[in-house]
Amino acid sequence: MEPFIFAMIVAATPLLFAALGELVAERSGVLNLGVEGMMLLGAVAAFAVTFSTGSSAMGIAAGAAAGAAAAALFALVALGFTANQAASGLALTIFGTGASGLIGQGYVGKTVTPLPPVVPAENLPDSPIARAVLGHDAMVYGALALAVLVWFYINYTRSGLKLRAIGDDAESANAVGLKVLRSRFAAVLFGGACAGLGGAYLSLAYTPLWGENMTAGRGWIALALVVFAGWGPMRLIFGAYLFAAASLSQFYGETLGLSIPSQFLAMTPYLATIIALVVISAAGARRAAPTMLGRPFRPDR
Repeated sequence: MEPFIFAMIVAATPLLFAALGELVAERSGVLNLGVEGMMLLGAVAAFAVTFSTGSSAMGIAAGAAAGAAAAALFALVALGFTANQAASGLALTIFGTGASGLIGQGYVGKTVTPLPPVVPAENLPDSPIARAVLGHDAMVYGALALAVLVWFYINYTRSGLKLRAIGDDAESANAVGLKVLRSRFAAVLFGGACAGLGGAYLSLAYTPLWGENMTAGRGWIALALVVFAGWGPMRLIFGAYLFAAASLSQFYGETLGLSIPSQFLAMTPYLATIIALVVISAAGARRAAPTMLGRPFRPDR
């Protein structure tokens, strides 16, 4: 049980980072389908900088910056030129996949030192559960702290309430003097930085090496998690750990000797994503979505 809990927490961390960023962007009314591409760019940037400098802190910062830069490109097209958000996001994913593969060509097969745990192994308590929960690096706990901060920001701060108002009725928000485009741009940049952090965690901690397309669809799962959580930050934590547990079924199913084809176990997290979205749609949870989600805003000129 201890190895499973430990692995589940690790596997959930990149999903939680990416989903939190997308949640903030969607709360502002912007649908960015480029999460997968931003995660890949964050992963390759973090790995390249860490490998070159030996500093994981600089690598993490580079991952966040790469994700934010990609998000800025999306924002310029989707918000500045009011292009279709879905098409722009898909283009960003395709761009990120190709660009990360090109940038990472020289780093294939190379490794970096994994992120160190916050509490050294020799200082951990004897309890197996405590060791599984407390033996992680700072990014794991940073993702959980970020979820709490996003929850507090959206629900209990003036700017968070303004962001929600913009996501629900941009025209009315603009009429009362709120800076719609500025707020959306900031939300999209935050989403990109978080996606970059998720990618950085993959290449620096989850598997401390670079591999082309190493996100393996996690960006799409993060998008589904936002819907699964009903656009609620705290529910994202539960969803991320649930989907992480599903993704580990491939490895632990084989370890337990289950007579289930490995291909079926490998598709379990994506099957769970589809089932969750179908159930949510049938239950009418779509009503929880921001009203302006995916709809462009064109201020009066």
